[in-house]
Amino acid sequence: MSLEDAKTQVDQAFTRQDLRGPSFENTFGGATSFLRRRYTKDLVGVDIAITGVPFDQAVTNRPGTRLGPRAIREASALQSPDAPYGWGYDPMSEFAIADYGDLAFDYADVPAFPAALQTHIAGILNAGAAAITLGGDHSITLAILKAYADKFGPLSVLQFDAHTDTWADDTMDRIDHGTFMYKAVKLGIVDPARSVQVGIRTDNPDTLGFHIIDAARVHEVGNRAVSDEIRAVLGDHPTYLTFDIDALDPAFAPGTGTPVWGGLSSAQAAAILRGVAGINLVGGDVVEVSPPFDTTGATAIAAAHVAVELICLWGWTRRQGR
Repeated sequence: MSLEDAKTQVDQAFTRQDLRGPSFENTFGGATSFLRRRYTKDLVGVDIAITGVPFDQAVTNRPGTRLGPRAIREASALQSPDAPYGWGYDPMSEFAIADYGDLAFDYADVPAFPAALQTHIAGILNAGAAAITLGGDHSITLAILKAYADKFGPLSVLQFDAHTDTWADDTMDRIDHGTFMYKAVKLGIVDPARSVQVGIRTDNPDTLGFHIIDAARVHEVGNRAVSDEIRAVLGDHPTYLTFDIDALDPAFAPGTGTPVWGGLSSAQAAAILRGVAGINLVGGDVVEVSPPFDTTGATAIAAAHVAVELICLWGWTRRQGR
């Protein structure tokens, strides 16, 4: 970074004008937006809107994911000066990316939360942008899927997770991070036959027809075989990617509510995500980062990298010169 950059690039979350390009602001200072993108509620011309959903009132074990979006934004500052490694193009320079801020909601009115979130995401989609969401617990994905299905029809889902989240629950107004995918299937907004769950390592007898690549199989067959299998199942169908950070082994992501041993390494997750380049990704989220249990910040760092990979995947089929 030049001396001139150091003098002028500060608090770029508020001072930058261009929605494209890297940021050379000191990673340890300044206001923290995701990747130092500009905070804005104006989505005119925006390709990707990053938004936070600080909600954790549907967890079965440890809370704290309401603090996840803030921690992920802070961790992302380290990635803001450089093009993402291994992709061969820079989505930050090629696409207009904005930080749309967090969902506003009444924390004490939990029943009203899903509709508020669905409306929030629908507003982003109706403006012509894609949404990359920072959670929050995994229950938030159901409302997001509803908004996406309203635009794209029934979706394929690529889910990285220790759990299938398909435990039966036919009370559709009940909010639970372990039953949201069951409801998504029952509501007809997700097609399980064209969806894949990766990293599973908890027992659930009814998987509703999802194509499952459990963690043990990932370790056995390797990253490339897993990516090839994912692409074969998804084809070119509109796909939403949801990444529960507990897909990673607790050694790599201890700061989460329901950690399970035997999970993916961060290197495996990175290789698989890059290996599925070319899928028809329409949006995605990274969820279940709980900073109170993330004493080194490693979990938030991993989540920030996942969010950047989601941006890269979205841009891969839309980049110039593809």
